[in-house]
Amino acid sequence: MADNGAAQAATTWPLVKFQFSVKIGSDEFLFQEVSGLSSETQVIEYRVGNSAVYSTVKMPGIKKFGNVTLKKGMFKGDSKLWEMYNKIKMNTFERQTVVISLLDEANGVAMTWNLINAFPVKMSIVDLKADANEAAVETMELAHEGFNLAS
Repeated sequence: MADNGAAQAATTWPLVKFQFSVKIGSDEFLFQEVSGLSSETQVIEYRVGNSAVYSTVKMPGIKKFGNVTLKKGMFKGDSKLWEMYNKIKMNTFERQTVVISLLDEANGVAMTWNLINAFPVKMSIVDLKADANEAAVETMELAHEGFNLAS
C-alpha cells in the first residue's frame, strides 16, 4: 500500500517560501518577493594590557539589521506604496510595524516576523523596455530598528 503522507509528522517537511503575506500597518499588500530579512551582531575585541595570552577576547556587541526589500507588480490605480513613500519628511513619518508571515499549505500562518519601527527609504520601478516581455514591478526598501520572530 502506498503512503499518502497522512501519517507523517508536521516536522517531516520544511515550509515552502513561496506562500507569504505582508502587512504594513493595517494594510495588507500582495508582494512578489521579500528579501533582506537579516540580523548581524558586531564583534567587540578586547585585550587587557597585562594578559598572558597574546590574542584578544571576542564579545558580542551591537546588532545590525539589514534593510528589507519588497517587490510587487504595478497595477493601474494602485499607488499606495508611492503615497506611503511621499509622506516621508524630515523624521515626521509615522513608523509602522511590518508583519511578514510565512504561510503553510493550508494558508495558515506558520511563522511571523515583526519589523519594528519600519519606514520606507527607497522606491524604484523596473526598467522600461519596448522589447521586454515581463510585468512592471515596483520595489520598496524599508529600514527598521530590528525584528522578532513570533511563531
